[in-house]
Amino acid sequence: MGWEREAAALRISVLSWFVFNAVAASTETQVNGQQRLLSSTDQFNVLFIVVDDLRTSLGCYGDKVVKTPNIDQLASQSVVFQNAYAQQAVCAPSRVSFLTGRRPDTTRLFDFNSYWRVHAGNYTTMPQYFKENGYVTMSVGKVFHPGIAGNHSDDYPYSWSIPPYHPSSEKFENTKTCEGKDGKLHANLVCPVDVEEVPETTLPDIQSTEEAIRLLQAAKKQSKPFFLAVGYHKPHIPFRYPKEYKKLYPLENITLAPDPQIPKGLPPVAYNPWMDIREREDVQALNVSFPYGPIPKHFQLMIRQSYFASVSYMDAQVGQLLSALDKHELANNTVVVFTSDHGWSLGEHGEWAKYSNFDVATHVPLMFYVPGMTTMTISSPAFPFIDPFTYNPGSIPPPGQTRGILVELVALFSTLAELVGFPAPSDCPDPSFSIDLCTEAASLVPHFNVSDDEDDDLIESVAFSMYPRPSDIPQWNSDLPDLKDIKIMGYSIRTIDYRYTIWVSYNPSNFSPTFQDIHAGELYFVEEDPNQDNNLYNQTMQDSVYTKFLGFMRP
Repeated sequence: MGWEREAAALRISVLSWFVFNAVAASTETQVNGQQRLLSSTDQFNVLFIVVDDLRTSLGCYGDKVVKTPNIDQLASQSVVFQNAYAQQAVCAPSRVSFLTGRRPDTTRLFDFNSYWRVHAGNYTTMPQYFKENGYVTMSVGKVFHPGIAGNHSDDYPYSWSIPPYHPSSEKFENTKTCEGKDGKLHANLVCPVDVEEVPETTLPDIQSTEEAIRLLQAAKKQSKPFFLAVGYHKPHIPFRYPKEYKKLYPLENITLAPDPQIPKGLPPVAYNPWMDIREREDVQALNVSFPYGPIPKHFQLMIRQSYFASVSYMDAQVGQLLSALDKHELANNTVVVFTSDHGWSLGEHGEWAKYSNFDVATHVPLMFYVPGMTTMTISSPAFPFIDPFTYNPGSIPPPGQTRGILVELVALFSTLAELVGFPAPSDCPDPSFSIDLCTEAASLVPHFNVSDDEDDDLIESVAFSMYPRPSDIPQWNSDLPDLKDIKIMGYSIRTIDYRYTIWVSYNPSNFSPTFQDIHAGELYFVEEDPNQDNNLYNQTMQDSVYTKFLGFMRP
């Protein structure tokens, strides 16, 4: 497209200007009580890595199957939040939420079809805040969701110093590039490929890594600090990845989800019928009944195999990126954040998608590497690349510091601001539609150097999530209804002890829920039911939990 060529040319010219003509400055910063004067040459940079559809299937989160040596190595020098949650388990709403520091009720984005600056408020984004405070801000891959939700520009020029980069091979992701048993090419869900034979002989995440490394090399020469956001596509469907990664997971070693049945007492409104994978040719060939399936067991194993392979492929890209951080001598003055926009169900509860309030859809990895704080001694190299095909799992140290407190992705904005010494954006009042700069969650930095035993907020910590539905029963647009079709909203709170969700009437014309009009509810006690398989909403403690829920909700 013409605009893509123009954007690419503009990126090159603007980047050159920033690299060679930036003006140095000094900043006084205070992080966790430690104050120092930083010149712009040692002001913390930020490398913000966000992955698409990544659940906590990582070695550093206790997964014994998935091979993620490079992310685990990052975790060994980071503070790792074990209970981090997305605010809505779908791409565009989640990303707009954590990039603005506002919840979906404030961004008024529950689908892909609006731009918050027009439909909600002219909110300052996290990269915009860094840009306005002297940083060169750059976006590679899927950071904002492409399309209307980012004003067809990934919010450029508000958020970014140069036009965002998208891999040219993205356009082939959903095309017929997957070889089937018939020898023909199909648009499949399960799609291991020979990279040398696909269009452009590359894949989007490979291109994103290459571009991000090029930007790191250029950033090393500049006098301004940088904020580089890198968004990886995998393991988002389709599972299109280099076929060699499939060898890491022999099908005979793959097991089904531990709870593949629909939970006892699950209200129909809470179930998502995974329409997006039903559209893939290989799934269509299975003739799976709507809405509850199930998918044949052999194909369930294939889905899980390819999800794990996609995660390892993504881990290798992260490893190459972090290794480049070492190569360009940036590991000692760059904050690295690693997270995901939401999780993904791999057959748990009979579901194969995000689009719900279950932990498997909202629970995400979140870790922060901060030189001098999360790791006192920075080795050289700090992040040597680890080949997932040859590494010894026992050689990876455990996570550096783990925190059990429940936290939310919406806290990313205030946390990163504090880590680099910026004035913390003020807490948002309610409502805050007319206020450009504020955040709806406090910084997580106070929890960095406090053990769980010492953290007074641990027991009372709460994470909020929400999900819209068009109907009380599953239908074709239950996964992702357009705003005008939303009739019900599922508001969910997760505490240390339980997850509680009520599905209430919702009016999309004025963005208002009616908490007194409850269509259904869910209540799972985590200690007795960690997989959330037995809904006790109608059986116990209903009044007291509901009262507590209303107390947590904003007026």
